[in-house]
Amino acid sequence: SSVSGTSNSQVLGTETVFESANTKDIAAAYDTTNDKVLIVFRDIGNYQYGTAIVGTVSGSSISFGSANVFESSATTYISVAFDSTAGKFLIAYRDEGDSNKGKAVVATISGTSVSYGSITEFNSGNSPYTSTAYDSSNGKMVISYADYGNSGYGTAKVGTISGTSVSFGTAVVFESATSPYVNSVYDSNAQKIFIGYRDNGNSNYPTGIVGTVSGTSISFGSATAVTGASNSAIYTSVGFDSTNNKVLIAYRYEGDSSKGYASVGTISGTSVSFGTHVKFSGDEAVITEGVNSISFDPTSGGILIAYEDTDRDATVIRGVISGTSISFDTPVVLDTGGGSSHEYIGIVYDPDQDRHVVFYKDGAESNYGTAIVYSPAYSSSNLTSENFIGFSDGAYANTQSAAINTTNTIDRNQSGLTAGQTYFVQTDGTLGLTAADPSVTAGTAISATELIVKG
Repeated sequence: SSVSGTSNSQVLGTETVFESANTKDIAAAYDTTNDKVLIVFRDIGNYQYGTAIVGTVSGSSISFGSANVFESSATTYISVAFDSTAGKFLIAYRDEGDSNKGKAVVATISGTSVSYGSITEFNSGNSPYTSTAYDSSNGKMVISYADYGNSGYGTAKVGTISGTSVSFGTAVVFESATSPYVNSVYDSNAQKIFIGYRDNGNSNYPTGIVGTVSGTSISFGSATAVTGASNSAIYTSVGFDSTNNKVLIAYRYEGDSSKGYASVGTISGTSVSFGTHVKFSGDEAVITEGVNSISFDPTSGGILIAYEDTDRDATVIRGVISGTSISFDTPVVLDTGGGSSHEYIGIVYDPDQDRHVVFYKDGAESNYGTAIVYSPAYSSSNLTSENFIGFSDGAYANTQSAAINTTNTIDRNQSGLTAGQTYFVQTDGTLGLTAADPSVTAGTAISATELIVKG
């Protein structure tokens, strides 16, 4: 086939406030049934109550319904996931008004409103760092958390949604050491739950483990520390690339002056292996204490990390996975803080609009809960560094038999060339005097219409 490619421009909407008060512990999930985003948060302006609000994305903007309280006490470490079978969300959190117990509630969207079932306790001990993931192959929710009622051990429970209620199986410890910064995601290819966390029992390494759901229980393989991360990591976050079938773990790496690093993980059976971790931020990167800092962009084939940089700006960077490695584009600042923080920053993908919603506490605007719609700029092409073979000697459609002028032959079907100049194949199939990415030499011009192919 012919060399071809496309280029898409960045989409960046304007900031939209969803809560006009100090807002913390923000998380979000997308409702595939109603094509809505549900943002959950701790509303400091309303006694720190656990609250949720429905967002509707349209083009480059997002609008919100009315906020609705799901827990009338101080609510922290909030996470949320959507059960596409039940058409419901499960919100997990720590209830500081009730001895820091772990609790959960089912949420249902109707129009631009959200309603709740009864609250269910999933752990009687202190339960920070909750993370919620939906296992679509088994139709189950998995809540992961650090159980400080049991020495901070990394623990998980399987939840089953029925109507507007949720019930839980037995708690299973996945790490017998204090395990903060728990974060989880479902790998739809391996049909496993992947959990990332900091292993305080192993020099604070960023660590991953694979969970297998069976009925109302979950079992785990062996934990694996990230390759090369030989020092403390905090604010771990995880995501799944459904094009390459890889997981990604990202974190702030204390071993390199708090810069942002990420590592590609490959799940095989009940194990995960990691490639070498790669720096994505030249500055200090704060993947803050939230659970939604990574989002996959299927259109561009990239995976996005949202974080607060050293200037306190809300920032997103796109990475492209190849094998067990990842390379990153230039970071994009979505909102400058002027030295004020953008904390609890996270990102969620809306496939209906092919847009991402980035959300955060905006320190430059009275710490209000704020969201902004974003889509990355990218280019795609079928050109690689190895697959260009030459020029056809005429016009042909894809799949037709064609005569090709290959290496050291002369192609006489060109126009506008400058004799003596080397030309390069561009990603859209045109010729240019500068190399594209990848760099592919087309040949050397010997006249305005003739080119020595690859010569």
